[in-house]
Amino acid sequence: MERELLETFEAAKKAADAAAGEDDSPEADRCLDALRRLRAIRVNTDVLVSTQVGKRLRHLTKHPHSGIQAVATDLFGYWKKVVLEETGKKNGSSENERSSDSSGKIEKARPAKIERNSSSSSMKVEKRDVDVRGQRPDSVKVEKTASNGSKAQLVKVERVSKEVSRTPDTKKTASVPTGPPKLTSLVKCNDATRDKIRELLAEAFSKVPGETSNDDREEVRNILDQVDACDPFRVAVTVESALFEKLGRSTGAQKAKYRSIMFNLRADNNTDFRRRVLIGQVRPERLPDISPEEMASDARKQENKQIKEKALFDWQVGISFSYTRSLFPLSCFFSLFANLIYSDCTS
Repeated sequence: MERELLETFEAAKKAADAAAGEDDSPEADRCLDALRRLRAIRVNTDVLVSTQVGKRLRHLTKHPHSGIQAVATDLFGYWKKVVLEETGKKNGSSENERSSDSSGKIEKARPAKIERNSSSSSMKVEKRDVDVRGQRPDSVKVEKTASNGSKAQLVKVERVSKEVSRTPDTKKTASVPTGPPKLTSLVKCNDATRDKIRELLAEAFSKVPGETSNDDREEVRNILDQVDACDPFRVAVTVESALFEKLGRSTGAQKAKYRSIMFNLRADNNTDFRRRVLIGQVRPERLPDISPEEMASDARKQENKQIKEKALFDWQVGISFSYTRSLFPLSCFFSLFANLIYSDCTS
């Protein structure tokens, strides 16, 4: 499904770029045909997120060609409706589970009394504290009076159920929030250059769990569960799609920017940067505009900070020394003038 979706979208985008606003052209017809085929493909939220076609479709909703713009807008609204419906279903089911499992105060019904009289016996059943949800009552009291000749018997049966107390200090096992299911393989886009970048990114992100578990810093090892919950294949596809959408092809004018980002994500001494991208601390859409300082490792950032502080200190010391030298002749003049006055007074 993902492959068919990407191929059809690439065909639509390529034809739309070639149409250039012409009303009647073969390129515009091919684009409209591809968009209609996209509308016929059954998609879900996971496919839309992994392929990122929804974001790229926004460009076609503003196309100069009115027909392409209308069909693209309709397709975008359909995909948005799919995502909203699936999200609403998930949220609704989770809310129902929480409401059924939540413990709260049990509403109590009024005591129910049942009395039955006959010529030979009378029975009185009294139920107290009946749970409105149909659970067993806290106490059941039965009184039976039977007349047997001249003697009367009074039978009283009382049953009190033990109240199950819940320990308020019960700790629940902390769990890492789960997202979409992990991909079992890398999603290709049938472009050799782009697929190669995705493979390199997936290889880099796949090393993060091992690097995190072997890190010397305790604060890094503490987020191992969060790292394990991430999907390196999905993140690699998302990062490459964001770079391609903002920078274009890696062989074009932005080749140097591509090389800088890829080098820092794959560098052996920069585990911090690729970990931050994998767990979402650095969003993929920010990568095209990221600065070299932000891509540096934590150790490198600390070194840069120390270098800046030392440079600032040296600069302040240099300014102070120059100021002192500029005042030295004037201080000598005042000292000489004072000596002359003292010698005149003593002579």
